[in-house]
Amino acid sequence: MNPQGERWTTDQVLALAPDEASRRAGGKLAAPGPWSETGADASAVWGQCKGSGKKPYRTAVDLNGPAFSCSCPSRKFPCKHALGLLLLWAGGDREVAAGEPAPWAGEWLAGRRERAERSARSAPGGGAPSRAPADPEAAQRRAERRLQRIGAGATELEQRLEDLLQSGLTSAGRADGGTSRPGGGGGSWGETAARMVDAQAPGLASRVRELGAVVASGPDWPARLLEECALLHLLDQGFLGIERLPAPLAATVRSRVGLTTEAADLLAGPEAATVRDRWLVLAQQDTDDGALTTRRIFLRGERTGRMALHLSFGGGARRPPGLALPPGLVLDADLAYYPGARPLRAALGERHAPAVPGPVPSGCGIDAALAAYGDALRDDPWLDSWPVVLSEVTPIPGRDGTGWQLADADGESALPLDPRGPGQTGLWQLAAISGGAPITVFGECGHRGFLPLTAWDPAPVSL
Repeated sequence: MNPQGERWTTDQVLALAPDEASRRAGGKLAAPGPWSETGADASAVWGQCKGSGKKPYRTAVDLNGPAFSCSCPSRKFPCKHALGLLLLWAGGDREVAAGEPAPWAGEWLAGRRERAERSARSAPGGGAPSRAPADPEAAQRRAERRLQRIGAGATELEQRLEDLLQSGLTSAGRADGGTSRPGGGGGSWGETAARMVDAQAPGLASRVRELGAVVASGPDWPARLLEECALLHLLDQGFLGIERLPAPLAATVRSRVGLTTEAADLLAGPEAATVRDRWLVLAQQDTDDGALTTRRIFLRGERTGRMALHLSFGGGARRPPGLALPPGLVLDADLAYYPGARPLRAALGERHAPAVPGPVPSGCGIDAALAAYGDALRDDPWLDSWPVVLSEVTPIPGRDGTGWQLADADGESALPLDPRGPGQTGLWQLAAISGGAPITVFGECGHRGFLPLTAWDPAPVSL
């Protein structure tokens, strides 16, 4: 085996960058000139990069995280030096030779291993650290009070939806510049969402804000508003009658209104609740609203074929989420799925081996992708989309030049691309990867169309 382990591709490295500026800056450092004392083994890469000061910046990357350490003052993770080092390492043996870690790098890596071992020892059964409350009875009382608040919020929301329907859907667009009133005196959508926040139901608040976005959003917006109101009504009624629902559906309703399960509690549960597999990383996508960065990592099990979604959060661009897994890697690890009628979100547990590059995933056709979304929607009616890998599809522009499609190789079926997807640059990038020939694409298939996230050429390319 290669003493440095399997090397990442350039696209896998660039997928870690927090922004486009970091990608460009890291690319400028992907040359041997500024680097000294570089080295790598099966789990880490390290080196010193000459900067503007007298002392070079010490940079190290733990490939098992991946995690990053650099003595530079940048608050971005990974910084341009870590990206440049990884790009240099991805280039081949001549630039970054195999060896033992430098003392400063070895000390940092050893500290990470010690912390991981302490965490494992302190957890029940060697799993994730327990987060059991110090006073279980007090925690139970708090949980009951929150359920009462959410129930009151759902009841209030039902009344506001009823007011809206009695006054007519078009009345929703007559006030507040289109963010309007759900009923004659019900207040704006923003006020209604704030009331759901007060009720400790962030899931309901989010769906109410979506109602405000639908109002006056284009032709036929009243029909779309009615659809969204129906789904919100269904969620309200589901929560108000949750004791009569099957356990998996009840878990879905709880998560949709905003009641979540701690990842540590999932991983500390019975060993049988975790799923070990070789998980292929299909995509990593960051969304940033200024205050919070949400990272979504999609995986698929090699043995089980199950899809999984790992969510992590960070404090904006300066403090991105800690876990980063570039598309194309394969991870031998345990996952614990959050409860639900159609489980998808999962917490990452123990890793059994370093991540290595994986193959181009197998996929399905468009008809099978739509059937997969339909099956998932049957279990979770509030589901916007379902992750699928499409194989042998060709991106083609629409006849009117405004919309794109993915067409099956036989030309029998085509799937429109989600208008919220990549802009014109990303669409033409997808077309360039294809070159008019069928390709493999991973993304989310939903009622708005297909949202492409990764394409293979043959290495994965994030869109």
